[in-house]
Amino acid sequence: MTYVYAFLFCGFVCMVAQIIMDNTKLTPGHVTSIFVVVGAFLDIAGIYDKIVLYAGAGALIPITSFGHLLIHGAMDIATTLGPLGLAFGIFDLTSAGISVALFLSFVLALVFKPRH
Repeated sequence: MTYVYAFLFCGFVCMVAQIIMDNTKLTPGHVTSIFVVVGAFLDIAGIYDKIVLYAGAGALIPITSFGHLLIHGAMDIATTLGPLGLAFGIFDLTSAGISVALFLSFVLALVFKPRH
């Protein structure tokens, strides 16, 4: 049943994104930013962890999980370091993914001819 919930959650996220892009003049960058912020707010409200329990990886794949991980890491470190932990912990859970994305972007820019 987890597979069904994962499929439904990812499909719902994609459907909402497509509806937003079809009915507004927002760019994909705007929609992505909106979803990161929504994921962060859902984590602050304690809702996103419950979604992860039901949808599993289906809730960890979409861009909403990036906002969830940013806030989740910041709040975890803030419990030990206080307000200073918010600044230190915000990239705690996402640093590996960001590092890989930057490294692969650099390597692919060397291999292929990027457009200006």
